[in-house]
Amino acid sequence: MKFNTINRDTWDRKEYFEHYLQQQTTFSLTNEINITILMKNLKKKHYKLYPAFIFMVTKIVNAHREFRINFNSEGNLGYWTEICPLYTIFDNKTHTFSGIWSPNLTIFSEFHSKYENDAERYNGTRRLFPKKPIPDNTIPISMIPWSSFTAFNLNINNGGDFLLPIITGGKYSQVNDELFLPVSIQMHHAICDGYHASVFINDLQKLADESEDWI
Repeated sequence: MKFNTINRDTWDRKEYFEHYLQQQTTFSLTNEINITILMKNLKKKHYKLYPAFIFMVTKIVNAHREFRINFNSEGNLGYWTEICPLYTIFDNKTHTFSGIWSPNLTIFSEFHSKYENDAERYNGTRRLFPKKPIPDNTIPISMIPWSSFTAFNLNINNGGDFLLPIITGGKYSQVNDELFLPVSIQMHHAICDGYHASVFINDLQKLADESEDWI
């Protein structure tokens, strides 16, 4: 991984960045993704939805620089050349979760296998972050499979220095013969606007529609 520093003085987003960073403005957008085609393709090969969701989100984040901008451990503003997913797994015994990460694998079958191995290994540890060390270039992804939602919002009091998007999926529902997955993305307005949130949602729908190409 490589961290590329951004020159704030010459950055074309300088005015927006400084204004919304000072205000600590974040926003969330929730939409339903039609996963009818995706689920059919996953079932053909006995794959699970959650790792597919993580895979799609990671692919989109790595395709757009705006979704990889953050401060590094030294307080410098920049963007990662590559992002890895940091996702939650649920412990059915304690009803708690753990956050684990997997490398950014561009072939879905390989990522699905890695996900299953990591999920099995670290489930039940009763630790928040059992897989160490956690890379700096990770993005948080989670899913609430027990409930659907029409909106989802996180409130993070971190001094405004966490700029990466946070993505959450919910329980999918069936409407007539189609399946819909609620997805919420939380963004820092210093980096992203409504346009970028729309790009994410539209790219996610496109990947779901064209899932036969990568599954």
